[in-house]
Amino acid sequence: MVARVIVEYNSDGCLVQAENYPGAFTRGKTPEEALAKMPAELEQYLRWTGGGPGPRAVQVVLRVECPLEVADADSEVIFAGETLPFSRQEYEELKGLALKAAADFQALYDSIPDKDRPRRPPRKTFYGQVPQSAREMYEHTKNVNRYYFGEIGVEVGNGPDILTCRQEGFRRAERIPGFLANPVKVGSFGESWSLKKVCRRFIWHDRIHGKALYKMAQELWGPEGSANPFCFSL
Repeated sequence: MVARVIVEYNSDGCLVQAENYPGAFTRGKTPEEALAKMPAELEQYLRWTGGGPGPRAVQVVLRVECPLEVADADSEVIFAGETLPFSRQEYEELKGLALKAAADFQALYDSIPDKDRPRRPPRKTFYGQVPQSAREMYEHTKNVNRYYFGEIGVEVGNGPDILTCRQEGFRRAERIPGFLANPVKVGSFGESWSLKKVCRRFIWHDRIHGKALYKMAQELWGPEGSANPFCFSL
């Protein structure tokens, strides 16, 4: 078994994502540093998904110089497989994982003792100030729902919670005739999107901010500071 990975990089850093393990990612100052982290990342990912033994090798299938702030985990690439139609089983499995990620992020957030306690001094990134408290992290993570679905022409809101609004987005996407054909659309800033990409981006986004939220809980409240539904090991 081989993990097929896509490397996005620029002079500021590198983001690596696994094409066949949607939502698995690593970051580093260089591609080599990020790639070296992938085996450990996949172990955590498979504990979370219950996916069995991990891959025996990591294969780079695409390297892309990305103009975005990949050091802060931004990404714009669409994977080759994300331009192909869904089978019904593939859709249900990928949707199920995107909904599991939302439910687990909610469970992690609900377990935080003080949702308004800040973690560290403010820091600015490409999307504004980095969320400092658990509540700010939750709102940021939840509020990509409208954006991601909107990029494929699905109008939906961001409330009342991360799981409910995501479920509603999928319900609306499924009303589009031929949605399993997975058409590619050009969204904001000329970026290419598809329903498969939306699913992968949700899982990735939940996990990257879930890891930050879990790390914050460990720093502020110790080993029992929160639940760990994503099976992170820091």
